[in-house]
Amino acid sequence: MSEIPAKATESEDPSDGARSQAAEASVAPGDAMWQSSPPGSIYDYIKVASFSIGPGGLVEQWSLRAEQLFGIPAERAVGMDPIEAFIDPDLRESGQRKMAEILDGREWTGVVPFRMPDGPDGNRGEEGLAEVYVMPTRTAEGEKAAVCIVVDVRTLRSIETDLAASQAIFGQSPFGFLLIDVDLRVRRANMRFASVFGGSPDDHRGKGVHDYLPRGEAERVSATLRRVLESGESITDMHVTGFVPGSEERRHWSVNLYRVHSGSGRPIGIAWLGTDITARRAAAREAAAARRNLALLNEAGARIGNSLDLETTARELLDVVVPGFCDLATVDLYQGLLAGDEAPPGLADGSAELRRVAFASAVSGAPFSSAGKPVEVGAVHHFPFNSPCADALRTARPQYVPAEEGGLVQSTLAVPMVAHDTVVGLAQFARTKGSEPFGERDRELAVELAARAAVCIDNARLYRREHERALILQRSLLPPGDPEASGLDIACRYLPGNAATEVGGDWFDVIELPGHRTALVVGDVMGRGLRAAVAMGELRTAVRTLALLDLEPAEVLSALDEIARGLGTPGGVQQATRTARQPRDADLSEVYLATCVYAVYDSVTRRCTFANAGHLPPVLVEPGEAALMLDVPPGMPLGVGGEPFEEVEVELPEGALLALYTDGLVESRDHPLDEGLQAFVGALTDPSRPLEDVCDHVLNTLDTHHGEDDIALLMARVQGLPADSVGDWTLPREPRSVGRAREYARGQLLSWDLEPLVDTTELLVSELVTNALRYGEGDIRLRLLLDRTLVCEVWDAGLVQPRRRRARDTDEGGRGLQLVGLLSAAWGSRRTPRGKTVWFELPLPGGDGTLTDPAEALLSLF
Repeated sequence: MSEIPAKATESEDPSDGARSQAAEASVAPGDAMWQSSPPGSIYDYIKVASFSIGPGGLVEQWSLRAEQLFGIPAERAVGMDPIEAFIDPDLRESGQRKMAEILDGREWTGVVPFRMPDGPDGNRGEEGLAEVYVMPTRTAEGEKAAVCIVVDVRTLRSIETDLAASQAIFGQSPFGFLLIDVDLRVRRANMRFASVFGGSPDDHRGKGVHDYLPRGEAERVSATLRRVLESGESITDMHVTGFVPGSEERRHWSVNLYRVHSGSGRPIGIAWLGTDITARRAAAREAAAARRNLALLNEAGARIGNSLDLETTARELLDVVVPGFCDLATVDLYQGLLAGDEAPPGLADGSAELRRVAFASAVSGAPFSSAGKPVEVGAVHHFPFNSPCADALRTARPQYVPAEEGGLVQSTLAVPMVAHDTVVGLAQFARTKGSEPFGERDRELAVELAARAAVCIDNARLYRREHERALILQRSLLPPGDPEASGLDIACRYLPGNAATEVGGDWFDVIELPGHRTALVVGDVMGRGLRAAVAMGELRTAVRTLALLDLEPAEVLSALDEIARGLGTPGGVQQATRTARQPRDADLSEVYLATCVYAVYDSVTRRCTFANAGHLPPVLVEPGEAALMLDVPPGMPLGVGGEPFEEVEVELPEGALLALYTDGLVESRDHPLDEGLQAFVGALTDPSRPLEDVCDHVLNTLDTHHGEDDIALLMARVQGLPADSVGDWTLPREPRSVGRAREYARGQLLSWDLEPLVDTTELLVSELVTNALRYGEGDIRLRLLLDRTLVCEVWDAGLVQPRRRRARDTDEGGRGLQLVGLLSAAWGSRRTPRGKTVWFELPLPGGDGTLTDPAEALLSLF
């Protein structure tokens, strides 16, 4: 390395002598004292060494710092030629000349490259750069010598670089930077900190944290500063709250603290690096509020509307908002909607009556009273016309309700519950004192929550309306009161499903047939709701119509099957028949399927004929025997088509119990169908009890409260017609049989004490037997049946059914059936396996019916 030019001066320079004399004059003899540098001085950071050179140019004295700087002990360094030992060979000649000048009494200073002497192990010494200051001296003998002060230049330059970097970081930092001393006073502040708290950086020197922060916060921060100073533990992201001069806005800072040490390791203070996070805190609060609101909406979506009950849905809303959103809340719904009235279109005027259906409070015993007397749950009330609540109902916009002075509530929101542009009620949310008042974001959230609940409440209202209408329709289609039948004791039960399930299509019916026979029907339309109830009504009407035709049970079910297929086809039964064998791509919602069991009981013979269309088997309990399920071929459900139905005829003993039912009685999610059937059979243990008690026992024993499906139960106890209530005669096919028939009828009626019916019965029997002789075939059978009415039947083997027609005035005949229709309560004909039966029915004397005078009836024909 080349030598850096140095400046040299003579020791005899007058100015130097003056400075020396002034120095000597300023210090009195005996006042001078040695003083070591305090810890933490500049000498802790730079490398400074000294040594002396004797008259011969060799090292005479070697200081301890020289040993540290050059790594050579004094015993080795003393006597060394510094030029030969430390200067590069290329520069030694120049170095010798400088040494000669120095020993001649010239001062010299400059930067000199040097190299450490080679080590004892032969390793080449390290190279360095030193700033040397050489001062000529004299020995005690007056010989010229020199004292050399050496500074490591590389260390100085490193310190200069560090200082410049430190100044740049401290002065140009975008964060507030403080250096706090051990007395917790500001030693230095940067420009960023001064721009926030005012003044220049120097104005903050000597201030403490109490000058910037409120008392409580300052005490907390001071304690933290002491802990950092004592323990050396760094603090990261400490949140500090305070105010800045000229502003009342609360500011938030994130502060990092760490202890600062001197070069010797001694703590000299604390570095404070602060960042303003007020905006970040506000954004975090906004984000937290948004997340909380989103979570509340998610919870509302999951919890509100799980029930189709109005009151339950209102309570679900309050379960969500209290206490997560407010401290108290109520829900009021229009009384008209709860009563089943149609919702008024558009906006309500706010004056209609409301019923409080739900209330919730997170404050124990705190009533909700926005104005006036508190309203209890279930009470009907209305809001004053000029009140905020009435205004919210009128305008369908939320309103803030002023708080009462001295009350518990400080902020209330009245939010209309709007569904499909219809106000269904009002929700009120209140926060008590100590909670944050409602803001704009809370207002929007309250509107959203109320709207979601309103839609669910409106859906529940619509469902309740449909459910009630379907239930009314279904009940109107069931037999009114307790049905009566000849030769049977009847008891029936119908249990609809609960409010959470739609109305089903279960039905039963008891139809009186001619000849004191009775048709027992139980059916179940697959599906739920108004559609199933309407289909059930159509099928029940069809069953009654077909029963009046006196068809056989299998024929009735075949006709019902055609009707059921026609229910789901736009063209009706005929179109359904045409397309029965074609691929059916219709929507499954338009397919009507039903199961049905149809039984016809004859009270004279006590024989019952069954036909089954996919229904559960009837249960029969004979006196003294265990209950059993009758083996009736189930057949296909109605609406499937393509398969004939079979009949089974069973003779029922006197006192036997017959039970027809639907699947809701024996099937649920908790147990399979087989277990339910066995439980039902086992419940029929004492059929001799009153039939109403037997029904109640069955329903109480079985699991009939699940509400999954409606239940129909029809029970009948056999009470055959007594033999003395039946008159049965066979007449030969001859004209004299007409007179005999009148005689048989008169004698039987007199034995039954029915003399008022003798004349009418003789006349009608004569007409029917005469028709059988003229238009029928084979022998004639006459039968009289006495029960609640008198029934007369005339049998013959002819297949031609009688047809009533209106005779003209000039006709001599053709008025017989007209006469039968005028004098009887009812008449008709039916086919039998061996021909036909023509019958008529007369009311008994003293009953509800009235007898027609035969003479007046005859005159009315002309």
